[in-house]
Amino acid sequence: MPSKLLIVANWKLHKTIPEAVRFAMDFLKALDGKTDADVVLGPPFTALRSVKEVLKGSSIALSAQDLYWEDEGAYTGEISAPLLVDAGCSYVIVGHSERRQHFNETDEQVYRKLQAALTHNLIPILCVGENLLERESGRTFQVVQTQLELGLLRLSKEMARKVVIAYEPIWAIGTQKTAKPEQAGEVHHFIRRFLKERLGAQSANGIRILYGGSVSPANAKDLLVEPMIDGFLVGGASLEPESFSKIIRLACEGHQARPTGSQTRSSAGGTKLSEKE
Repeated sequence: MPSKLLIVANWKLHKTIPEAVRFAMDFLKALDGKTDADVVLGPPFTALRSVKEVLKGSSIALSAQDLYWEDEGAYTGEISAPLLVDAGCSYVIVGHSERRQHFNETDEQVYRKLQAALTHNLIPILCVGENLLERESGRTFQVVQTQLELGLLRLSKEMARKVVIAYEPIWAIGTQKTAKPEQAGEVHHFIRRFLKERLGAQSANGIRILYGGSVSPANAKDLLVEPMIDGFLVGGASLEPESFSKIIRLACEGHQARPTGSQTRSSAGGTKLSEKE
């Protein structure tokens, strides 16, 4: 299992260049270099280069919020992996539910974006998750499995093991409704077991599985009680330096304090999931 948390800020459609630069400066001061986690900031495209300049010399990495699968061409308004690398990105978010919902992004497009990112040595953060209707009808695992099959598992094993997965229950994004630790944990257990079955234990255990969905300072530590949660993809609570730095500190505390050893959980389908599987 990954030994270090990964905590990613997704600013979505927020912050001008001056606002993004001010955040980065204040955030570095608030964090004061004291973190046991890998931390990533995800500004809008316009602010990527400016934020990168502020982050020079720190351990904080940079992520884009999306990309197109072609390297160049007549694709007005799009941005490619080579351009993101040139701007200083190490990560890119792929398949976020807001892209799927508002821009009709398909699993096929998500797969092509994963390929493009990996070809240019960007680490993709693949978002998967169910909406409220799918959860209430007992289809959570089915939805997540399909998204993984049509995206991640079409890659070679060598490429797939480089992907970060972010489980984001759509019903908990920006709604102030957070999945309970046991709800998030059971899906993370399912994803880990599913990856072991398809990729083998060695590859699957190296893949980070993040949780996203109204993560805040109030719930970060509690969520990290779950042993299969390897970090967070944070939206609204990442827009203020103090809030985001507090999430990171609390998450690291929760990570250090959570129980070790075998953890068994009963999934929605009645299957017992264990770290030993």
